[in-house]
Amino acid sequence: MKQANVIVAGVLVVVAAAGGYWLGGQKAVSAGQKTEAAQQKEPARKILYYRNAMGLPDTSPVPKKDSMGMDYVPVYEGGDEPGNAPSAAPGQVTISVEKVQKLGVKTEQAALRMLDKTVRAAGRVEANERHIYSISPKFEGWIEKLHINTTGEPVKKGQALFDAYSPELVSAQREYEIAAEGIASLKGADGDTRRSMQQLAESSLLRLKNWDISEQQLQDLSKSETTRRSLTFHSPVNGIVLEKKALQGMRFMPGEMLYQIADLSSVWVVADVFEQDIALVRTGAKAKVRINAYPDKQFDAVVAYVYPTLNPATRTVSVRLEISNPQGLLKPAMFAQVEMPASGNNKVLAVPTSAVIDSGTRQIVLVQLAEGRFEPREVRLGSRSDNYVEVVNGVTEGEQVVVAANFLIDAESNLKAALGGLGGHAAHGGSVPAEVGGKKPDTSKQPAKVVGHQAQGTLDALDSKAERVTITHGPITSLGWPGMTMDFALANSSLAQGIKPGIAISFELVERKPGEYVITKLQAKQPAPHEGH
Repeated sequence: MKQANVIVAGVLVVVAAAGGYWLGGQKAVSAGQKTEAAQQKEPARKILYYRNAMGLPDTSPVPKKDSMGMDYVPVYEGGDEPGNAPSAAPGQVTISVEKVQKLGVKTEQAALRMLDKTVRAAGRVEANERHIYSISPKFEGWIEKLHINTTGEPVKKGQALFDAYSPELVSAQREYEIAAEGIASLKGADGDTRRSMQQLAESSLLRLKNWDISEQQLQDLSKSETTRRSLTFHSPVNGIVLEKKALQGMRFMPGEMLYQIADLSSVWVVADVFEQDIALVRTGAKAKVRINAYPDKQFDAVVAYVYPTLNPATRTVSVRLEISNPQGLLKPAMFAQVEMPASGNNKVLAVPTSAVIDSGTRQIVLVQLAEGRFEPREVRLGSRSDNYVEVVNGVTEGEQVVVAANFLIDAESNLKAALGGLGGHAAHGGSVPAEVGGKKPDTSKQPAKVVGHQAQGTLDALDSKAERVTITHGPITSLGWPGMTMDFALANSSLAQGIKPGIAISFELVERKPGEYVITKLQAKQPAPHEGH
């Protein structure tokens, strides 16, 4: 009986095992059929081209290997590569979202704006030429007494300047006195005689008037019964004596300048505006003037005149501004800083000035196509304001342009390779065009890109004398490299001191020149806390 039970139990075990094997086989067949069906449904993607696995600006329409024996990586339609994150299409660059956040990338929309600009220029304070007066007697004489005898002395209108003696002045006075006496003595004479004497008196009086003798002085002469030896000259305006040539006892000739007096209650500021800004300056526009002597003050001015000529040495045009100076703070020859606000006539498409990478020969902006994906565009610029610049072509309204960290994007990505697709000589850093039609460009003159790349792997071999190591490393995402075994040069032999082959390591490498990477940091990887347990 016991033997029969054992036999039955054995049969049941065999049957159960066979059933489990059959069920497992059915599930495997079903899973295989599903995988095949999924593969049949997935359409075959088209390979656009093959790119250099090291990130160099090389592309090829057919599979090929680089000088290190590495296969070129296929780039599929839609921008995906097998086993990697979405990659950039030709002429674009991609950076991981994490890297974008670390770099602090900021974007702003290209939009229509009114470009308001402040034209700044250096200038100097000058006396208002309309308020400069010259004291020049119209007769010959001698200075008998000086009332104002120092340059820079303030004078009031009507204040005495000097007393002058002139034989001609005495003769003219005497003629007037004789004519006046004749008129008085000929009261009973006929009309013709009296008219003749009256004409003689008026002629003498007119002669004195033509010598700029004041009306008050003429009245005093007519009332006085004696001829005055000297005549006093007075200031015609309130002002400052800019120049004094008069000396006590000196002889002066007709028309000789003895004093120059300027009214400085209103002065000029003549500013030198650069040629490219002169079109923004308008007569009658308001302006602000600052003087080094008074840093806490700001003076209001008005653009009075734009001079018609340009200084070929400085490429500037003089602009004259008028400014009120009631307190006399502004003095001729003072240095001035002028700010003239200027607004545009129409709205133009503009981007922030920080968005433009200017190499001197061409201007580039980075347009954000998607998160972490950027496209360099060559643009043509127009007028500028303090914070924005007009984009004539290259960017359309509404596109997002990078305004912060665009130079860091250049450092962290293969922007030079993308710029090569713009045609011509890439002005940004002098890079060359990417490979077109299977022809490899000459990268011998391409500048080294010194950017550190972090990686991990295993040290396979070490040659201290040759300062070279062989490393099997994992994928290096910042370079777009898959995992592989490679030889690297060491920046110096001390980097591998104390590290033996077979040890897990972490290292940092930089591109010393195109295609040549050098390890600048090498250290043994610390084991995990539970490793080996």
